[in-house]
Amino acid sequence: MDHSPGFLRLVDEARARVHEIAVTDVPRRVSAGARFFDVREDREWDASHPAGAEHLGKGVIERDIERLVPDTGAELLLMCGGGYRSALAADALQRMGYTNVHSVAGGWRAWQAAELPVVRG
Repeated sequence: MDHSPGFLRLVDEARARVHEIAVTDVPRRVSAGARFFDVREDREWDASHPAGAEHLGKGVIERDIERLVPDTGAELLLMCGGGYRSALAADALQRMGYTNVHSVAGGWRAWQAAELPVVRG
């Protein structure tokens, strides 16, 4: 996807503040108790998504996260299509007081490339 310079600048600033993890680290962290959220749009989620993920779109994550995960110390893993929106969402959650948030580098494309389990719509 061809992203605009302003968007890329915003993502780069967020990535400077957010910890990214490899897609291959997700299953182990989820097994240890991390919550794994796919922050893509509804239509993307409906088509297919990572097995074990919960859906909470980037457009509503700030609104709904405190109800779903009241513990601001809980480990949260966020994934989108390529790691851009998840970095922005992770940055926002950190500003809300969440202290153990990670963006999944490479996102959905990296998940598929690693041949990790998928749920088809």
